[in-house]
Amino acid sequence: MVSNITSTHPAAFLLVGIPGLEHLHIWISIPFCSAYTLALLGNCTLIFIILADSALHEPMYRFLARLAGIDLVLSSTTLPKMLSIFWFRDREINFYACLVQMFFLHSFSIMESAVLLAMAFDRYVAICKPLHYTTVLTGPLIVRIGMSAVFRAVTLMTPLPFLLRRFHYCQGPEIAHCYCEHMAVVRLACGDTRFNNIYGIAVAMFIAVFDLLFDILSYTFILRAVLQLASQEARYKAFGTCVSHIGAILAFYTPAVISSIMHRVARRAAPHVHILLANFYMLFPPMVNPIIYGVKTKQIRERVLGLFLGKNV
Repeated sequence: MVSNITSTHPAAFLLVGIPGLEHLHIWISIPFCSAYTLALLGNCTLIFIILADSALHEPMYRFLARLAGIDLVLSSTTLPKMLSIFWFRDREINFYACLVQMFFLHSFSIMESAVLLAMAFDRYVAICKPLHYTTVLTGPLIVRIGMSAVFRAVTLMTPLPFLLRRFHYCQGPEIAHCYCEHMAVVRLACGDTRFNNIYGIAVAMFIAVFDLLFDILSYTFILRAVLQLASQEARYKAFGTCVSHIGAILAFYTPAVISSIMHRVARRAAPHVHILLANFYMLFPPMVNPIIYGVKTKQIRERVLGLFLGKNV
């Protein structure tokens, strides 16, 4: 009784999973588990190969290793709990564990966007200023870029758990989602939640507009530099080094844009449609990024074949 009186929040929330499709959770878990297994295997392989091979300690591969690490954290933040809901109906999540999951989920999404932006800068320097590549992208600069990405994400996301702690939750303990997403938790709160709504939208817009704008700007300069090359073979080779990064950008932003459009255009769509899109956004980049880089990047492809075939390729 004392705990109930003094606490303004429930001891735990209940994650519904995918509303309306609870009877299909076992079947839905099959592609989710497969995607998570691919994400773990692919990203761990990428990190191992890059760390083990000194020839891959160039800036581009160091950024790629950071991207793989972020994808590991992103998928592992949500998938294990999601699968426990699907398999064992383990829906309960402690209030503070929910806040921690939310913090890691959103902060590492912001870090991934920052790393993709850093990789766009890497491609810009490599193609537009190749003679200055090693002097511009030095080890200390790469470390500073990584620290800046972490600092930005932590600074933007730290207020959220504290903002959510101050609310009373009178809409029940059930979160209509597979994981603790910020707005899904806010919907359970009583009182004035306008600041949370505005802050969440402002951060999302800032990250999307700022990072995408500089991604597009980088590739505008890259495209102009590539078109100025004398031979078609040189143009093809130069732009070919960007294909994997463009694929990673599309894999990260396309599901987010589709989900955002669906929330506004198809508001009357069944809840499970929006939840499945949100899950697709969480699962797709960690699963496909290792495939994109493994297939399109010759150095990575050769090391992967050498690792699994047990010989140098």
